[in-house]
Amino acid sequence: MIRSLRVLCLTAFIAALSFAATAQQLTVSAAASLTNAFNDLAPKFEAMKPGVKLRFNYAASGVLLQQVQQGAPVDVFASADQATVARGIEQKVFDADTRRDFARNTVVLIAPAEGASFVTSLQALEAPSVKRIAIGKTATVPVGRYTQEVLEAAGLWSVLAPKFVQADTVRQVLDYVSRGEADAGFVYRTDAAIAGDKVRIVLTAQGHTPVTYPIVVVSDSRQKALARDFIAFLATPPAVEVLARYGFGAP
Repeated sequence: MIRSLRVLCLTAFIAALSFAATAQQLTVSAAASLTNAFNDLAPKFEAMKPGVKLRFNYAASGVLLQQVQQGAPVDVFASADQATVARGIEQKVFDADTRRDFARNTVVLIAPAEGASFVTSLQALEAPSVKRIAIGKTATVPVGRYTQEVLEAAGLWSVLAPKFVQADTVRQVLDYVSRGEADAGFVYRTDAAIAGDKVRIVLTAQGHTPVTYPIVVVSDSRQKALARDFIAFLATPPAVEVLARYGFGAP
């Protein structure tokens, strides 16, 4: 009996070593707004690729680009804007021929579900009762740049600047508003949907660059074939269904 258990344990150990030796890890750096959708996509892709494990790194697109520039071991890069990927291609840290658009989104103005009922329009943000407006940092967070475009088009960017609370990611903007720490904020519609009844959508923003999500293979990736497979996977019906469930549109 003891000998049989030892044999079984040894067999299991050898199998584990064999799997570890053959397992492939694919590291995907992705915009924070993709967190929930990509987490749900992982098991579907891994089921199609036995022995493959997806590892995600979520942050603001600009921060993720900085990490790649500094040598972070990343295979795939998914951004919430075109400009960040364009910079990476120009700097030769991304393979230009692998670039694909896979989703789109919209920017919305939100307010806490309870309170801040006076926030009803962009112009209402000028009111003295609006003390804090959460926005993404324009240097690194795409939604911050979209927000700037919206408010500049409305002639409100400079006027509202003293009220801005800078956030490191779009999800941090969402947190500030959902907790009532800001009277209003600009996020993607997909993020507002995740917050449920904690926030209300005041309006869909206009006057900004279309929000499209590109994805690309990192030039220094050691898993380029697998990286291309993941990009191709995002266009398949199972992936499109997950993205649509979270509110992302077709590119």
